[in-house]
Formats: sequence, C-alpha cells, structure tokens
Amino acid sequence: MNLEQIILAKLRFFSPEKQKEVLNFIEFLDSKNSANKTYLEEGLQEIRTRIVTSGKILLNEDNIRKQLANRESGLHDKKE
Repeated sequence: MNLEQIILAKLRFFSPEKQKEVLNFIEFLDSKNSANKTYLEEGLQEIRTRIVTSGKILLNEDNIRKQLANRESGLHDKKE
C-alpha cells in the first residue's frame, strides 16, 4: 500500500465532520505552499528585472555552455 492509499483507507473511517477537517487542513497546506511559490516567483522576477535594467544580458543555455567551456579551458591553460 502506498501513502495515498493508506491515507484514503483511514479517511473512510472518519465521520463527515472529521473528513471536512482533513480537507480544510489539506487546503491550508496547499495555500501555504502556493503563497511561498508566489513569494519566490516575485523575488526571482525582481532579480531578473534588475539584471535586465542594468544592461546585462541574460544567459541562455548556449551562453552558459560557452562560459563553462571558457572557464574550463582557462583552468587547463593555468595547469600547463
């Protein structure tokens, strides 16, 4: 039995009132999680806006690969 099945099996024995309490708690946890995501998303958007406003170019996947390759080659040059 997985966790979801165990929870559902136990929930079936609760009265409708207790089932409603469980549902309220689940909705509370969900809203708390959503609020944290929103806060994080807003923070990330603010950082992105500051970077773009400063005139810096945002990195895409190709630019990241190029930068990593340059750094690796720089490390190899220093070792020689």
